[in-house]
Amino acid sequence: MATGARYRVKFRRVRSGKTDYRARKQLLISRKPRLVIRKSLKNTNVQIIVPAETGDVTIISANTNDLKKYGYTGGTGNITSAYLTGLLLGCRAKKTGQTEAIFDAGLYHTTRGGRLYAALKGAVDAGLDVPHDPEIFPSEDRITGKHIDKYRKTNISEQFAAVKQKIQAEA
Repeated sequence: MATGARYRVKFRRVRSGKTDYRARKQLLISRKPRLVIRKSLKNTNVQIIVPAETGDVTIISANTNDLKKYGYTGGTGNITSAYLTGLLLGCRAKKTGQTEAIFDAGLYHTTRGGRLYAALKGAVDAGLDVPHDPEIFPSEDRITGKHIDKYRKTNISEQFAAVKQKIQAEA
């Protein structure tokens, strides 16, 4: 390990690969709430977070597990559930008077048409004002779940329409 008067140890969260402080600084300079999307193999979490002096504060959040309350029985680690979660968060944001945010992908390598952008499209479709390029969103067939129905012989696309209606009716 390097030693000496000129060597400076990096912050712990940088060393562990959890935070990119340069990107975080740019997001904080905008003074807008962040639309934070985090994914795991089985779930997608979507949150609106504002910075505070004592640490970040989560204003609104939605998880793919929340979709079960609306009758969604499909898998929670796919593009369809990510879109519905983003839509749910956007509707909750409208109720609390939140109108804008900035997309924060964290340290994920973003892929055009992926789950992160499906959740972003859900939030945008619900009425949240987030700067974006429409070309990055997944196709409508992938969002509605027709690609899942084709291979698994399920009814995800029917459930998608019903759950989307329930979420929008709640807002």
